[in-house]
Amino acid sequence: MRVLLVDDDRTSQIVLTASVEELGHVSVCAADGDEAWGILQTQSIHVVITDWLMPRLNGVDLCRRIRSWRSRPSYLYVILLTVLQDKASYLKGMDAGADDFLSKPLDTDQLGARLRVAERIVNMQTRLDQLQGLLPICCYCHDIRDENGVWHALESYIASRTRATFSHSICPGCYTTHVQPDLDSMEAKVRPASIPEKDLCQPL
Repeated sequence: MRVLLVDDDRTSQIVLTASVEELGHVSVCAADGDEAWGILQTQSIHVVITDWLMPRLNGVDLCRRIRSWRSRPSYLYVILLTVLQDKASYLKGMDAGADDFLSKPLDTDQLGARLRVAERIVNMQTRLDQLQGLLPICCYCHDIRDENGVWHALESYIASRTRATFSHSICPGCYTTHVQPDLDSMEAKVRPASIPEKDLCQPL
């Protein structure tokens, strides 16, 4: 994942960068919320780890701005990095839209755990966005093509990527167009044919 690290303390930024890259991710750095916001407009970022206390645009305000960003291309997972441990600060961060928290000084094991959770959420959101976006569907059989070019039945494609299940029914339009004519045809086949009057049995 591409992780944006936002911290005005150069030493903290170096430590955080080394830790994130050691965990196998790509790091991008910003010195404050304003610089981070500019990066988000031009680069593809999956996770934002931002210090809470910074000059100009702080971490909480950056988080609020991200959550109010209606045209963002994909979901951004936001982790607030802070020395604040009280309940009021936690609630304030959550209200601003933070997904998770990390305490200072940084614990590498906790960072790794938080990023694993972030990766699961980001991947899930990406799959959901793909389902909500334009999907290539065959106009004849209605099979759907995945991101690898493999075709799948529509139901199996959606079921494998979501928790959706399917029940089958018939819409009113299809009932009128397809089902009712079939029923009428079947009824006509089993309806007794009229018997000519001359063939009727005559009383003795």
